[in-house]
Amino acid sequence: MRIIRDYQYVAPENRGAAAAIGNFDGVHLGHQSVIDLARKAGAASGSPLGVVTFEPHPRSYFAPKAPDFRLMNAKARAHRLEKIGVQRLYELNFNAALSSLNARAFCADVIVGGLGLTHVVVGADFVFGKGRQGNTEILQEMGAELGFGVTIAPLVADAKGEFSSTSIRVALSEGRTADAARMLGHWHRIDGRVVGGDQRGRDLGYPTANLDIDGLHPPKFGVYAVLVEVFEGPLKGLYKGAASIGMRPTFGGTKPNLEVFIFDFSGDLYGTEISVGLVKYQRPELKFDSLEELIKQIDDDCVIARKILQDL
Repeated sequence: MRIIRDYQYVAPENRGAAAAIGNFDGVHLGHQSVIDLARKAGAASGSPLGVVTFEPHPRSYFAPKAPDFRLMNAKARAHRLEKIGVQRLYELNFNAALSSLNARAFCADVIVGGLGLTHVVVGADFVFGKGRQGNTEILQEMGAELGFGVTIAPLVADAKGEFSSTSIRVALSEGRTADAARMLGHWHRIDGRVVGGDQRGRDLGYPTANLDIDGLHPPKFGVYAVLVEVFEGPLKGLYKGAASIGMRPTFGGTKPNLEVFIFDFSGDLYGTEISVGLVKYQRPELKFDSLEELIKQIDDDCVIARKILQDL
């Protein structure tokens, strides 16, 4: 997959895709339905499959001090999009210049002039341009005028409601990992590079791999049964484990993070890219009066997690 970040300087071979447009936070099943329609449009015209998205997320750009909300960082999103077959990722730099384009200018300067898209696909609730003045009706009018195809994808839902990034955030905040997975099409994953910790887990007999969750929507704090993928190096592979997400109240933590103990594992993962899939929420975060109580609880947590994961 090729990643293009500036619509004003696009090599000829990277122009001419059939592309889905949106933020695609989480790349959930609703997003995937939009991308699948772009895939079909591209196959019909012989165009590569593309996705147009924005970095930073427009919500972060306009409200930089708002609470963390993203389901995945840009690297994790790119990895997921590549995995489902996207060939051109137009990860456009969302800045003052791009945010100031009105709907017509976005179509003329970005879709046609910059990227040369043959066809675009958007969700039924898509809005764009300065002040969110553009909608699907205007996009269709611009497509007819400027010569690119437009498909409006219906919103995806089931009996429990619409599939959306907001609904997934709510499910994760409540510890409902199965509901999040139902909308995502897979277990919610937290990806990142393993960072150094205080090594208390090693002293307790449970060495952990630590991930920084800054910038991400925090799932409900507590202990989870998890699936772990190591993306690189000699230890590359799939594993099972138990993870704690939260503030580590027993040790007076001040910053949330994720710590995962990988079952039947030995090796150094510092600096390695891994992905932690949240399978089931087990219990809330607790503060213990002694290390003995904490170790006993971790023992129990791991027994429960192994049972949950035994058939996965």
